[in-house]
Amino acid sequence: MENVLPKYVRPISKIDDPINYPSFWEDAVDSFDEKKYNHTIINVLSYMNPDIYDGIDTSKDEYEIVKMQGSAELHVKVTKEHISIKAPFLRITNQTNKVALLRKVAEVNFTPLRLAKIVLRNENELWFEYDMPKALAQPNKLYNVIRNIAIYADDYDDMFINDYNAEFYKKPNYKDLSAEEQDQVWAQVTDIFTKFEAYLNFFKEKRWDDWVWDITIIALLKISNMPYVNGEMRTDLIKEIGKLQDSDIDYKLRMDRGTKFMKNLVKISREDFMKHVYHADQFISLRWRSSEQIISDRLKNYLERVQDYEKNESNFNMSYYLQFIFLRLIYNYNLEDNYKQAIYTVLEEVSGLDPNEAAPKLTKVFYAMQTGSINKKEETPKKKGFFSNLFK
Repeated sequence: MENVLPKYVRPISKIDDPINYPSFWEDAVDSFDEKKYNHTIINVLSYMNPDIYDGIDTSKDEYEIVKMQGSAELHVKVTKEHISIKAPFLRITNQTNKVALLRKVAEVNFTPLRLAKIVLRNENELWFEYDMPKALAQPNKLYNVIRNIAIYADDYDDMFINDYNAEFYKKPNYKDLSAEEQDQVWAQVTDIFTKFEAYLNFFKEKRWDDWVWDITIIALLKISNMPYVNGEMRTDLIKEIGKLQDSDIDYKLRMDRGTKFMKNLVKISREDFMKHVYHADQFISLRWRSSEQIISDRLKNYLERVQDYEKNESNFNMSYYLQFIFLRLIYNYNLEDNYKQAIYTVLEEVSGLDPNEAAPKLTKVFYAMQTGSINKKEETPKKKGFFSNLFK
């Protein structure tokens, strides 16, 4: 096998994917400082999802937004003095292992939940809930509360249904991919599987065991970064990616566990994999908000190692390290389009290249992101006139 970088193909587009416009966030921060709390809330929610206020009259003292987040239903209710965020997500049935389920709920309420909590309503319904005065709805706090509820409401319903025999609060509104899209997705997934097995064997033969971690997490990130991979599959991928990066776990143990997960995943049939592939409604992107400054600050954490690889002309190390860094950025952040397209383009450009050819191309994009010099497109929010009328 030739020592070249594995192939990369960008995911197909996801429908109805919320786009972040930084100007809304800037306005939210300014509004909060000026104690214009209604404007703060409107701007934060518009930043999360530019379509969220369609059909909502924000001139009233009270209004409610209800929108699905995957398989969970989010309710954001604004009154004269308060804002509440709720998400009914499960029903307990006669077949549910209720004691075990509620024990798990108590555990989740300590961690990973922060401010929000899961509560039992009407004897058989589980809701995520949080309520606060408008004056305490600082933009970061409001964003994090909604994101926290959105992520775990959408993740835990699948988990709790499988583990404790509960049922969805509301039937999810999923949209299937077209037959052509399904073929494209499966072709991409099987190529990732094939390349993983080939590189795993190649590195084992060379006794380059340290690189097994790289090819494993790169493969997992490629699949997880497909925005239409949902349900239990997405939850399992998140869990494995997290453990691979957990420095509190022995390195060899992490590597062995990750490769075992990938080896099992490679055996999955198309039918079983595609059960987890669909378009799902989103209130908010599940990835962290980003900005030029956030990405620049994040990349400073990797700068010393990049410069060290560059100084020592360690192109092999550099090419795999930067593949991981770029895929991790997409995994963690709802990137502005110019950043995402720059990553997609360079990863496709270096596919099949020798590391000595690939490393300079990857390094150039890294420095452009780290210094904030990636070409920036003019921000053009959807329905601009609609948003300008929100505050009249």
